[in-house]
Amino acid sequence: QVQLVESGGGSVQAGGSLRLACAAPGYIYSSYCMGWFFEPPGKEREGVATIDSMGGANYADSVKGRFTISKDNAKNTLYLQMNSLKPEDTGMYYCAAFECFTVTYKYWGHGTQVTVSS
Repeated sequence: QVQLVESGGGSVQAGGSLRLACAAPGYIYSSYCMGWFFEPPGKEREGVATIDSMGGANYADSVKGRFTISKDNAKNTLYLQMNSLKPEDTGMYYCAAFECFTVTYKYWGHGTQVTVSS
């Protein structure tokens, strides 16, 4: 069984929007910081956005102003709102949970595919 489950990926045209979701068990959601990673085809996985227990967010320069990370505590769900999508945003998006103090990643989802066409 997987601990984190992503959803919301799909195919859109450039300029479109998607909203990714990551469902987590309560014991993970309440005890870890969380974030989103991006893996373009044939390239290394890279950080997109993170959020801490106080709601503070950090973003990669490439998505600043276009993507927004948020949490719904009642649903134990992490979100990534993706606007103004570009073809270079195409790839797999992964949800992860990490130990906040040491920034040690402990749990990963299996990913959701995002495809942006010109």
